[in-house]
Amino acid sequence: MILYTLDMIGVAVFAVSGALAAGRKHLDLLGVMVIAVVTALGGGTLRDVLLDRSPVFWVQQPDYLIVAISAGLLTVIYTAFFKPPQRSLLIADACGLALFSLSGAQIAEAARLHGLIVILMGACSGVAGGLIRDVLLVEIPIILKRGNIYATAAIAGIALYLALQKMGIPNSGSMLVGMGTIVSLRLAAIMWGLSLPVYRLRDQE
Repeated sequence: MILYTLDMIGVAVFAVSGALAAGRKHLDLLGVMVIAVVTALGGGTLRDVLLDRSPVFWVQQPDYLIVAISAGLLTVIYTAFFKPPQRSLLIADACGLALFSLSGAQIAEAARLHGLIVILMGACSGVAGGLIRDVLLVEIPIILKRGNIYATAAIAGIALYLALQKMGIPNSGSMLVGMGTIVSLRLAAIMWGLSLPVYRLRDQE
């Protein structure tokens, strides 16, 4: 039940971010809904395809699709009257990243996969929807922008979650610490401009 609730919250948050991104590109209502749904469900869909989970989660439980569409529509209605709170949305996006990454990791973990695969599947759940969104909107994906701490935050949080479990920390406690790590790293990157080292080739003479 907890995992289901976290997934629903993550779906709603990412659908909002997708709808706002589509609005900045001046798409029509159908386009906004497509981007909202892709952003919200794309990561989990790719995860399920890679893990050969059939049918994918939102086909088996249409509630996910309903929440994504509803969140997208509510975003359109809200922004027709009010300016979206940018800082709040950044915080919400960081929380959505944490929720999706950890829930995706738990799904892979339940399949008794290797720890490295658990990390990759969790990160995929958290970032792939945004990646697809940015590609459809002809933007440089956020995970590929220079030095951006986004997928890195997801990977670090999931790795810490798994490490704490190995140390005997209860699942709930490990999950909270992992989520807190993802949110903290992401917000620190936004607030203080933290970034990864940039790889540059020496100019050839």
